[in-house]
Amino acid sequence: MGPCVVHGLVERGHDVTIFHRGQNEIDLAESVRHVHGDFANFPEHVSSLRALEPDVVLDMVPFREEDVQRLKSFKGVARRVVAISSGDVYRAFGRIWRTEPGPPDAVPLTEESPLREQLTNAGLEYNKTAVERGLINDPDLPATILRAPATYGPGDRQHRLFQYIRRMDDGRPAILLEESMAQWSWARGYVKDVAHAIVLAVTDERAAGRIYNVASPKAFSEAEWVRKIGNVMGWKGDVISAPMNELPASFHHQFDLTQQYSVDSTRIRRELGYAEIVPFEEGLHRTIEWERANPPTDLNHDKFDYVEDDQALARLR
Repeated sequence: MGPCVVHGLVERGHDVTIFHRGQNEIDLAESVRHVHGDFANFPEHVSSLRALEPDVVLDMVPFREEDVQRLKSFKGVARRVVAISSGDVYRAFGRIWRTEPGPPDAVPLTEESPLREQLTNAGLEYNKTAVERGLINDPDLPATILRAPATYGPGDRQHRLFQYIRRMDDGRPAILLEESMAQWSWARGYVKDVAHAIVLAVTDERAAGRIYNVASPKAFSEAEWVRKIGNVMGWKGDVISAPMNELPASFHHQFDLTQQYSVDSTRIRRELGYAEIVPFEEGLHRTIEWERANPPTDLNHDKFDYVEDDQALARLR
C-alpha cells in the first residue's frame, strides 16, 4: 500500500518524506524526499526527522507495543499521527482462530465491537491492540487509527488470489471448497482503495482522534469471491462445496468459521467522504494480471497436480 499512499498524497500537492531502508527503490515523484534507515535504529534518526517539522506522521507498520514510541517521538512537532492497524484486532478474529472461546460475535463488526484479548500465534511481535491503546487517547498527540481489511491487488505478498487464478488458468472444471469455508465471508479491500482511505485520514483534520474500519461495502462469501474472480477471467467452471471429511487433507482446517467476518465501514464513508476509486471488476482484473506475472517465489507445485482433487470430484459428482 505504501507506494499507492505516497502517489495519492503527492497528487494532492503535499510535501512527502518517506523513511525506509532503501533496499527497494520504486518509481516515485521526484519531489518525494527519501530518508534511509532501519526501524531497529530509529532513535538515531529522530532528531533529523523532527527537524523536518512534519504536520502529520503516518506509520504503515506499527506491529508491537514498542512501535508506539516511533510516533510518540514526534510529540511537540507534528499536529497528529496516523497508524495503520488491522481488522484482526477484533475478538471475532480470535473466535475464528479458536483463541477466544465463546459464541460468534455479531456482524458486521463496527469500531465499537469487542477487541481481541489474546495474542495471535506471533505473540508480542504482533500486538496491534496494544498499539491502538497506546495511541488513541493521548491528548498531546491526536491519533487516527485505520483498521485495514485483507488487502488484495498488485504487490500482495500473500498472493491471496493466486490459488484460484492458477486453477482457472489450468482449465480446472471445478474448484472445490470446504463447505464452511464456502459460506464464510471475509472483509476485503483493493489496494488502491485502501490507500485512498489512508490518504483521506492523513489529509483531513476531522480524522483526529478517530478509529475507522476500511473495507469494501460487501463481504463476499468465499464461494461468491471465487465466482467473481472467475467472471472476470471468463472461467466457465463450477464452484463445489463439500464436508471436510469428503475432501483431500489439503482442504482440512482448524478454524471456527461459524464466526463471519464482515466489517462496517460506514463511519469513514460518512465522516471523511470515503468511497472506492477503482471499479470492482477493474481492481480484480489488475490483480489477476499481476498475479499471473508475479507468481509466488515459494510456489508449492504439489498443490496443483490435481490428482486428489479429481478423485474427490468424481466421488462428489
